[in-house]
Amino acid sequence: MENSNGMNIGCHVSIAGGIWNAPKNGHNLGCEIVQIFTRAPQGGKAPELTPDVIKKFRLQVTGYRLQDVYIHTPYYINLASANNRIRYGSVSVVRDELERGNLLGAKYVMTHIGTAKELGQTEAMKKTIGMLKKSLEGYLGSTKLLLENSAGAGEIIGDDLKELKKIIDGVDSLAIAGICLDTQHSFASGYDWRDFENTIQKIDKEIGIENIKLIHANDSQTDCGSNKDRHEHIGQGKIGLDAFKNIVAFAKKNNIDMLCETEHPGVADDIKLLKSLRDK
Repeated sequence: MENSNGMNIGCHVSIAGGIWNAPKNGHNLGCEIVQIFTRAPQGGKAPELTPDVIKKFRLQVTGYRLQDVYIHTPYYINLASANNRIRYGSVSVVRDELERGNLLGAKYVMTHIGTAKELGQTEAMKKTIGMLKKSLEGYLGSTKLLLENSAGAGEIIGDDLKELKKIIDGVDSLAIAGICLDTQHSFASGYDWRDFENTIQKIDKEIGIENIKLIHANDSQTDCGSNKDRHEHIGQGKIGLDAFKNIVAFAKKNNIDMLCETEHPGVADDIKLLKSLRDK
């Protein structure tokens, strides 16, 4: 699936039946890269990564010529919870996903931060920074962590990129590579991709273009500033095709991989469309 453009395109794929099935699933959809969960996103024990499983997975990645693998942490991560068990559970899962990513040869693990609704913003930011430091303490793996921006419903942390910058600076660890920028979440949080130049300038000012390591390419079912997390197929939502032409050109220029998190099987058309914009 190799391409000579430097930036690769893919989507989130299923690991049903075994994690080693993910590369084939991605290949069948036209992926050059894939994103996976290594465990059930809703909770439960993580399936063991035995030497045999790891070998099988890595062979499939090579066999299907995937450029990189990305891992998404489960949905229940909340590093700013007032509940100790949830907070420390989140710390250990983030660390575990990094260690698992390292075994699987993944480039990045991305995570949402959680919500400040119980502690209030200031205390929640402090807790988040402290908890991430704990997650990364003594970690020496090559898989790095990305913080993902959120759509911003309620007291969610990270709907504002300035918050993510504050967290990255506060944790101050080489294990955090930067952010995964979700186009739909940012649009829902008031970053209007249709006004491309101004939006990119704003993002650069708030977090720095160099800190964007990955883009989740998702159109939006809901309006700019809606604070709702509702993905739509590329060009079929409120962000629209013209904006995605600019987003893809930007990603290509800056060598940033793009992953779709849209519904299957329509995601294959999204990948095809993004590739055609890139390869023009």
